[in-house]
This record gives sequence, structure tokens and C-alpha cells, in this order.
Amino acid sequence: MRLLLSLVAAVSLILLPAACGRLPGGAPASEEIIRGASAADADFALYSVTRAFLPSVAQWPITGKQERLSWIPASTGAKTQIIQSGDQLTLRIWDSSDNSLLTSQEQKMVQLQDVRVAANGSIFMPYVGNVNVLGLTPDLAREKLQDALEAIVPSAQLQLDMAEGRNNSVDLVSGVAQPGTYPMPNRNFSVMGLISAGGGISSGLNNPQIRLVRGHHIYGTSVDALLNDPRLDTLLRGGDRVFVEEDERYFLSFGATGREDLHIFSKDALSAMDAMSISGGFQDGKADPQGLLVLREYEAAAVAPGLRGPRQTRVVFSLDLTSADGLFSARQFQINPGDLVMATESPINDALTISNIIGNFFGVFSRAGVL
Repeated sequence: MRLLLSLVAAVSLILLPAACGRLPGGAPASEEIIRGASAADADFALYSVTRAFLPSVAQWPITGKQERLSWIPASTGAKTQIIQSGDQLTLRIWDSSDNSLLTSQEQKMVQLQDVRVAANGSIFMPYVGNVNVLGLTPDLAREKLQDALEAIVPSAQLQLDMAEGRNNSVDLVSGVAQPGTYPMPNRNFSVMGLISAGGGISSGLNNPQIRLVRGHHIYGTSVDALLNDPRLDTLLRGGDRVFVEEDERYFLSFGATGREDLHIFSKDALSAMDAMSISGGFQDGKADPQGLLVLREYEAAAVAPGLRGPRQTRVVFSLDLTSADGLFSARQFQINPGDLVMATESPINDALTISNIIGNFFGVFSRAGVL
């Protein structure tokens, strides 16, 4: 028994200095970082996230990989097709006259198959020459060709069919069940109509994003935003290319969270509270709910102390989830791509660790029959 007491006293003498400082742990304590922010040579700025602070940080420049792409609002187009260069027309001409220039006694109909619309918008008809049909609907083009033909063959009647070419088609490149090139049935063909034609969005895509490439411009929105707002279902133009891809933005979790990992954004906007939920919350008995930290790095051009930007390029945001203001603020504070969300350890863990070590000593000697 005397030997045991001596050992306990020795262990206490060893651990007491550690109790006055910090024991090694999986994550730093919040006061360690806060203390560093007040140093004269600190290379980062510390901000407490409160209701009063939220309007200011919302005005600061964006960080991380998040493109602010514009999108084209929806509009209404005609439910007819228009002829573009590259389309192919099939012309069927009937003429019942005995001395017709186009037909014979045995066959009163002649067909001109796959007549391609030239780059200048014209097609060639025998005995008529070149006729421009660019921008006309198939019905209007038929009337124009009929009028031109009647001047040569008064009794002839013409029927026109159209097969869409490249300028009347759109590409659905990825992220759907059946990617490919799709002809536009009319001028009222929208993004959602194209995705539906492609068999719908592939399962398993995390927060799928839509990218519309039109000429030299790229437009973007999310599928979730498009589904929730019909005003975003923009009309397509011939030659458009549409991509559906997974959201590539991510944040990192570290410290006394349920899971230290890289987490892909599961929706368009994530709050600090969302981030904690995704990362598994706080570790029970280990994390300090007063010390949820978000580490973020800004471009040098963003440094503008006050409403327009932070004091330093490296910024630490501190959230206290033990107060009502802190909880509400955490639900409003937006996580940016590339942010590091860190749950700090509670200082009380040092005392608990020391207590556990001494308790283990007692348990070992008890099982050994010393007591």
C-alpha cells in the first residue's frame, strides 16, 4: 500500500505541470488560437460571428472555387421550327399536266430528297434556281417555293418536309442517361425539355450543376434552382451545348468533429451549422462548443478592413454555439469552398485525461492484487 501511494504521488508530480498547460490532443483549444490572434506579429485576423457581424462578412469577396456564372431567364418561343443553314429539306412536287417539265405520264410526282440548305440560306430547285429560305418556318418556305415554281409550272403543287441540321440541334454532353445530339422540335425547346429527352439526370450526382455553353459564353445554375423556379427554364438555341455535372466545391473538417474529411457541397449554399451536421457534429465530451472555428484565406486584393473586406488575407471566424445568438448566427454564416471547419477541444479534457491516467493506475494495481 505504501508503494502504491508513492507511485501515485510520483505520477501526480509528473502530471501537475501538464495540467497547468496543455496536454497533447487531436485538435487545438480555442484559446490557443485566440491568444495567437492578439499577438503583435499575428498573420491572421480573428472575427467573432454574431448577428451584428453577418451583414459585413456577406459583402466580402468570394473565396474558393465558386464561379458566379450568370443564367438566362426563361422566355416563350414559337411552337414552330425555323429553317437554318445545314437543314435538309425533302421536296415532293405533283404535276398532273400531260406535258409537265417535272413529271412523266406514268409518275405524276417527283421527289427531291435531302436538299441541304446552303450557308447563305438558299436551296436550288430545277427550273427555278436558288431560293432563299433562311429563317422561314417550313410552312412559309413551302409557300415561297410554291410561288416560285408556279411561275414555271403553273399546275404544280409542292410539299416540304424538314430534317434538322446542326444549327437546329443541341448537344446534351454529360450527366444524363442518354447523352447525344438532339434536334430542336420547335423554338420553344427548353433546358428541362432537353434533359427530359435525354432520359433525366444520372442518379448519384451530388447537387448536380447545369452548364450551358453558347458561343464563347458559359452560363450556369444548379438543377435544384432550376426545379424550384420555372423562370430559370431558359430556351435553347441551335448549337447550344448543355453539361450536367456534379458540384465540385468542398470544405474540410478537422479537430474534434465526428469525421475529419473532405466534404462535397450537398446543396448550393451551406451554413456553418450545415457543415457541422455533414461532418458528424461535435465529439461528445471532447469538443468545445464555444470554439467552432472556420479558417478561410482571401486574395491579397480582398484585404480592405471594414465593410468591404478583412484585415488580413488569412481569417479565422469564431462561433460560440452555447449562446442563442451564436446558434442563430451559425445558421446564417455561409461556408465558402475550401474553408476549414475546425471543432476545437475543450480545456477540461486536460483534467479529465489526468484523472483517467491516475484511475488507470489504480485499476492496474487493483487487478494485480496490490490493493
